[in-house]
Amino acid sequence: MTVISITIPSELVKKVDRLVKERGYYSRSEAFRDAVRSLVAEAEMERLEEGRLAAVILIASDLRRKDVDVKLVELRNEYEDVIVENLHRHVENEYCIDVFVAQGERRRISEFVGRVRGTRGIREVRSVFLPLKGSP
Repeated sequence: MTVISITIPSELVKKVDRLVKERGYYSRSEAFRDAVRSLVAEAEMERLEEGRLAAVILIASDLRRKDVDVKLVELRNEYEDVIVENLHRHVENEYCIDVFVAQGERRRISEFVGRVRGTRGIREVRSVFLPLKGSP
Protein backbone atom coordinates (compact mmCIF):
# COMPACT_ATOMS: atom_id res chain seq x y z
CA MET A 1 0.00 0.00 0.00
CA THR A 2 1.11 3.55 -0.73
CA VAL A 3 1.50 5.97 2.18
CA ILE A 4 0.03 9.45 1.67
CA SER A 5 0.54 12.28 4.15
CA ILE A 6 -2.19 14.86 4.61
CA THR A 7 -2.58 17.93 6.77
CA ILE A 8 -5.97 18.54 8.38
CA PRO A 9 -7.14 20.94 11.09
CA SER A 10 -7.01 19.63 14.66
CA GLU A 11 -10.77 20.04 15.06
CA LEU A 12 -11.33 17.71 12.11
CA VAL A 13 -8.87 15.20 13.60
CA LYS A 14 -11.00 15.12 16.75
CA LYS A 15 -14.09 14.42 14.66
CA VAL A 16 -12.30 11.68 12.72
CA ASP A 17 -11.09 10.07 15.96
CA ARG A 18 -14.63 10.12 17.32
CA LEU A 19 -15.88 8.56 14.08
CA VAL A 20 -13.20 5.86 14.21
CA LYS A 21 -14.29 4.93 17.72
CA GLU A 22 -18.05 5.12 17.06
CA ARG A 23 -17.95 3.11 13.83
CA GLY A 24 -15.36 0.63 15.00
CA TYR A 25 -12.71 1.36 12.38
CA TYR A 26 -9.38 -0.28 13.13
CA SER A 27 -7.52 2.98 12.53
CA ARG A 28 -7.72 6.47 11.11
CA SER A 29 -6.27 5.09 7.89
CA GLU A 30 -9.13 2.65 7.54
CA ALA A 31 -11.65 5.47 8.03
CA PHE A 32 -9.89 7.62 5.43
CA ARG A 33 -9.73 4.73 2.94
CA ASP A 34 -13.47 4.21 3.37
CA ALA A 35 -14.13 7.93 2.84
CA VAL A 36 -11.91 8.05 -0.26
CA ARG A 37 -13.62 4.96 -1.74
CA SER A 38 -17.00 6.67 -1.30
CA LEU A 39 -15.74 9.91 -2.83
CA VAL A 40 -14.20 8.12 -5.82
CA ALA A 41 -17.33 6.01 -6.41
CA GLU A 42 -19.51 9.13 -6.37
CA ALA A 43 -17.17 10.98 -8.76
CA GLU A 44 -17.05 8.01 -11.14
CA MET A 45 -20.84 7.81 -11.21
CA GLU A 46 -21.08 11.54 -11.94
CA ARG A 47 -18.64 11.16 -14.88
CA LEU A 48 -20.83 8.68 -16.70
CA GLU A 49 -21.94 10.35 -19.92
CA GLU A 50 -24.97 8.17 -20.45
CA GLY A 51 -26.99 5.61 -18.64
CA ARG A 52 -29.95 5.23 -16.40
CA LEU A 53 -29.72 5.57 -12.64
CA ALA A 54 -31.76 5.35 -9.53
CA ALA A 55 -30.81 7.97 -6.98
CA VAL A 56 -31.65 9.13 -3.49
CA ILE A 57 -30.98 12.80 -2.78
CA LEU A 58 -31.04 14.07 0.82
CA ILE A 59 -31.31 17.82 1.38
CA ALA A 60 -31.09 19.79 4.61
CA SER A 61 -32.09 23.43 4.79
CA ASP A 62 -32.88 26.04 7.42
CA LEU A 63 -36.50 25.71 8.59
CA ARG A 64 -36.88 29.51 8.64
CA ARG A 65 -36.07 29.81 4.92
CA LYS A 66 -39.52 29.40 3.38
CA ASP A 67 -38.09 30.44 0.02
CA VAL A 68 -36.13 27.16 -0.07
CA ASP A 69 -39.35 25.15 0.21
CA VAL A 70 -40.83 27.11 -2.69
CA LYS A 71 -37.71 26.60 -4.83
CA LEU A 72 -37.62 22.83 -4.12
CA VAL A 73 -41.27 22.50 -5.17
CA GLU A 74 -40.47 24.39 -8.39
CA LEU A 75 -37.49 22.10 -9.05
CA ARG A 76 -39.52 18.98 -8.29
CA ASN A 77 -42.08 20.09 -10.88
CA GLU A 78 -39.40 21.00 -13.43
CA TYR A 79 -37.78 17.57 -13.04
CA GLU A 80 -40.95 15.51 -12.73
CA ASP A 81 -39.65 13.26 -15.52
CA VAL A 82 -37.01 11.86 -13.12
CA ILE A 83 -38.34 12.62 -9.62
CA VAL A 84 -40.53 9.71 -8.55
CA GLU A 85 -40.97 10.49 -4.84
CA ASN A 86 -40.40 13.33 -2.38
CA LEU A 87 -40.58 13.37 1.40
CA HIS A 88 -40.47 16.61 3.40
CA ARG A 89 -40.12 16.77 7.20
CA HIS A 90 -39.27 19.35 9.85
CA VAL A 91 -36.63 18.25 12.35
CA GLU A 92 -36.08 19.78 15.79
CA ASN A 93 -37.59 23.14 14.78
CA GLU A 94 -34.33 23.85 12.98
CA TYR A 95 -34.15 21.93 9.72
CA CYS A 96 -36.27 21.03 6.77
CA ILE A 97 -35.22 17.64 5.48
CA ASP A 98 -36.20 16.67 1.96
CA VAL A 99 -35.61 13.26 0.44
CA PHE A 100 -35.99 12.87 -3.30
CA VAL A 101 -36.03 9.52 -5.09
CA ALA A 102 -35.14 9.79 -8.75
CA GLN A 103 -34.98 7.39 -11.66
CA GLY A 104 -33.90 8.12 -15.18
CA GLU A 105 -31.04 9.45 -17.27
CA ARG A 106 -27.87 10.23 -15.33
CA ARG A 107 -27.44 13.60 -16.98
CA ARG A 108 -30.93 14.75 -16.00
CA ILE A 109 -30.60 13.57 -12.37
CA SER A 110 -27.15 15.18 -12.04
CA GLU A 111 -28.61 18.40 -13.43
CA PHE A 112 -31.31 18.31 -10.74
CA VAL A 113 -28.71 17.74 -8.00
CA GLY A 114 -26.62 20.62 -9.35
CA ARG A 115 -29.61 22.96 -9.34
CA VAL A 116 -30.43 21.96 -5.75
CA ARG A 117 -26.80 22.56 -4.68
CA GLY A 118 -26.99 26.01 -6.25
CA THR A 119 -30.09 27.01 -4.27
CA ARG A 120 -29.51 29.61 -1.56
CA GLY A 121 -30.40 28.42 1.92
CA ILE A 122 -29.45 24.78 1.32
CA ARG A 123 -27.12 23.60 4.08
CA GLU A 124 -26.28 20.10 2.89
CA VAL A 125 -26.90 17.86 -0.12
CA ARG A 126 -26.02 14.17 -0.14
CA SER A 127 -26.77 11.76 -2.92
CA VAL A 128 -26.43 8.07 -3.68
CA PHE A 129 -26.44 6.90 -7.29
CA LEU A 130 -27.17 3.35 -8.37
CA PRO A 131 -26.68 2.28 -12.00
CA LEU A 132 -29.66 0.48 -13.50
CA LYS A 133 -29.32 -2.67 -15.60
CA GLY A 134 -28.65 -2.04 -19.23
CA SER A 135 -26.64 1.10 -18.49
CA PRO A 136 -23.21 1.49 -20.14
